[in-house]
Amino acid sequence: MKHYIGAGNPMHAQFEAKAGYQATHFQWTYEDGVGTVTLNRPERKNPLTFQSYAELRDLFRALHYATDVKAIVVTGAGGNFCSGGDVHEIIGPLTKMSMPEMLEFTRMTGDLVKAIRQCPQPIIGAIDGICAGAGAMIALACDIRYGTPATRTAFLFTRVGLAGADMGACALLPRMIGQGRASELLFSGRAMTADEGLAWGFFNALHASDAVLAAATKMARDLAAGPTFAHGMTKTMLSQEWSMTIEQAIEAEAQAQAICMQTADFTRAYEAFAAKQKPVFGGD
Repeated sequence: MKHYIGAGNPMHAQFEAKAGYQATHFQWTYEDGVGTVTLNRPERKNPLTFQSYAELRDLFRALHYATDVKAIVVTGAGGNFCSGGDVHEIIGPLTKMSMPEMLEFTRMTGDLVKAIRQCPQPIIGAIDGICAGAGAMIALACDIRYGTPATRTAFLFTRVGLAGADMGACALLPRMIGQGRASELLFSGRAMTADEGLAWGFFNALHASDAVLAAATKMARDLAAGPTFAHGMTKTMLSQEWSMTIEQAIEAEAQAQAICMQTADFTRAYEAFAAKQKPVFGGD
């Protein structure tokens, strides 16, 4: 869950601010508690490289400890989200690697998805145009996804001779859109249309291409202004309860709510309601 560490806490130095982070292989901006990751190779539809995979993994791991970042938006530049791994910079070199070296790469790509899922902040994807391969997996790892009528999402691993089981696809996608639909997409590698994605629950909403980033940013700002400790608890429960029975989940949620009831935000919400005012949350 997202922990609040005040400036006077002796552990504060361990929780590094990320507002001023300087990205090397993509763009990072920060405003009003919201960090935005922009995949920024528009001339190639924003493909990933060995270096961008690693930097994204490391950033999302570090965001676990960034108490200044309350919510995150992930998007792509130039009308596309991400075309997946760069054919020339990744797939070409992979064909010349040994199996142990290839395994290090596939574990690294999976570590990116794990870092996104374990990151306690809500993550909203603003997804336009091409969203393919590893790009589709980054989108799938987000908590909320907004698409556009132009979005085409393809888990196209079989198109390059690989299994559809990549970066957690066989675990995450069936939970999102159902086993049968996921099986079709992962076997065929075909693109899921925006309308299909909306109807199947992959997208929360569709927006015009020139409005999707603004919609995602607004959602992120709304969440950043909310009870962020409680949001972190929600994300934790959404993840952990996949492997619980109903009885275990109900008990885990009882404990989670009892913890959240001890936060100052819970008291703030009650006092604001009693005063007929809007609560101002502090994340603690």
